[in-house]
Amino acid sequence: MDVAIGAVDEAGQKHDRRMHVIETGDIDVYLGLDVGKGEHHATAVTPAGKKAFDRRLPNTEPKLRELFAKLQAKHGIVLVVVDQPASIGALPLAVARDMGCPVAYLPGLTMWRIAGLYPGEAKTDARDAFIIADAARAMPHTLRSVDLEDETIAELEMIVGFDDDLTGEATRVANRLHGLLTQIHPSLERVLGPRLQHPAVLALLERFGSPAQIRKAGRRRLVTLLRPKAPRMAERLVEDIFTALDEQTVVVPGTEAAALIVPSLAASLAAVLDQRKLLAGRIEELLEAHPLSQVLISMPGVGIRTGARILIEVGDGSSFPSAAHLAAYAGLAPATRNSGSSIRGEQPSRRGNKQLKRAFFLSAFAALGDPASRAYYDKKIAQGKHHTQALLCLARRRADVLFAMLRDGTFYEPQPARTA
Repeated sequence: MDVAIGAVDEAGQKHDRRMHVIETGDIDVYLGLDVGKGEHHATAVTPAGKKAFDRRLPNTEPKLRELFAKLQAKHGIVLVVVDQPASIGALPLAVARDMGCPVAYLPGLTMWRIAGLYPGEAKTDARDAFIIADAARAMPHTLRSVDLEDETIAELEMIVGFDDDLTGEATRVANRLHGLLTQIHPSLERVLGPRLQHPAVLALLERFGSPAQIRKAGRRRLVTLLRPKAPRMAERLVEDIFTALDEQTVVVPGTEAAALIVPSLAASLAAVLDQRKLLAGRIEELLEAHPLSQVLISMPGVGIRTGARILIEVGDGSSFPSAAHLAAYAGLAPATRNSGSSIRGEQPSRRGNKQLKRAFFLSAFAALGDPASRAYYDKKIAQGKHHTQALLCLARRRADVLFAMLRDGTFYEPQPARTA
């Protein structure tokens, strides 16, 4: 009988993801690793439930190899299970693979629930390592497979993760700029705010950080500064800026301090946006090198970044038996609430892979220009759903379509729009 690792995802749904073709009786020892930055706690459990190893070991390749070799020599096939497959858990998995050990991981939420079945309330590395190992022995359906992704996916995951960090940093700096401009000159913020991430506006704020400095520079100088970065809107933007400056004659306290902060924030935001542009080029190159890229991009609303995120999280879709499993994993399947006669209905799921859910949601919003997607969205609005609910319904429908595309390896075929 094959060992099928049943993936209990954050949405509470279960689907089988096969780790390797291994006979159940071939696992001779289950090694649970509660991974850490400097050292791990390792606990090995035999199929009978007896501890074969229980101690800390440094997070170094020689010590990991020594432990795996010792267990292999004494027991046989070692199943290595971690609680974090990435970052601090990457080295143990890489060493285990290199030594021929099957690997898997126990999701944090699942481990937390299983921990309640064991006696004691202490939270220690030794207890966690034992729970990981014993869950692999007694409840293999709770494990998730750790597939060895190809180099393209691995590099995409790292770059897209860094791009997500830069996105958060850009949002933080932009919000700070919005706040400062609103505090010292609301009229000026209403002009520059909607264009705050435009290179011309950032160049202006980096050079002149206060309303007084902008006014002192004069129209001609500002047009000369902005025209290379915004040739068509430079003169109109300058006129709008001076119209806004004329609407306020008082100087708000803190304006002088803001004049020192605004140029620094503008320079930081420009640098972050430049980094994102460089990453976007590399993400596009990697995505184009993957055989599924054209399938993903053919779907309306799926761009470079959303396509890369979907590819990282979903892959070729073979890990999901059906579109419903994919929707549940992405947190797009509604959660049913039934209790007696007073509580009945469905609500959006608060679980699932949040990054994948965000990618589906953003792609659904971007697809509103597609006639078929717009017709489905309008249909949901006509049924009484508000904007966010209608977008989630559209994202759920698009998950079904994407699953079929990945399963069959076919491109998106536009369907005639039906009036709501």
